[in-house]
Amino acid sequence: MKRIGIIGAGRFGMALAESLANAGTEVILVDRARPAMQTAMEFATALQGDATQPHVLEEAGFGECDLVVVAIGSNIEASMMATANCKELGVPNVVAKATSELHGKILRRIGADSVVYPDRDSAHRLARSIANHAVVDFLEVSDGFSIAEIEVPEDVRGKTLAEADLRKRTGVTVLCLRRAADEPDRPRKVIIPQAGDTLQGDDKLIVFGETKQIDRLS
Repeated sequence: MKRIGIIGAGRFGMALAESLANAGTEVILVDRARPAMQTAMEFATALQGDATQPHVLEEAGFGECDLVVVAIGSNIEASMMATANCKELGVPNVVAKATSELHGKILRRIGADSVVYPDRDSAHRLARSIANHAVVDFLEVSDGFSIAEIEVPEDVRGKTLAEADLRKRTGVTVLCLRRAADEPDRPRKVIIPQAGDTLQGDDKLIVFGETKQIDRLS
């Protein structure tokens, strides 16, 4: 079983710790706030302490963690010191939360193996969904690649999947179709499309590809 350390019990850190614990991962959570630690004790090894002090992390067992997430956002100095302390302890993989590009660059320079921008990335996903009215749902699979449900582009309506040739034209792969049922009150049918299937105007396409390509297609 992997052992994951998390520093910071704000909304991001707490949600991450609970999700990992529910997935069967051993989680050690450190935060300065006692009330947060009392709540976290239900699903993790929760310790009150100052992660800017190296001995706190060492005594909590962070040196034996497979990965540590520095989830401190508001206190940039504290996130920097906690990141440096983790690398000093020999943690093989440190993921640090950043609140800005500059913050992220600093974290990388002091040893963070990867940097995440949860607030920015969530905002970008929401903006993309709002701007592209055709996109019903978006799931980011990895950096730059997504699965999405989109309307059939107007220029390929009435064409077969082979004639539309979306993969060659756009690099986007059609995984399946969601087609309206014969009875209006019934849920849509899921169809694994064949080359000869005609794309109807009210179909929904479930596609996979680079996010920017899906954005253009939708």
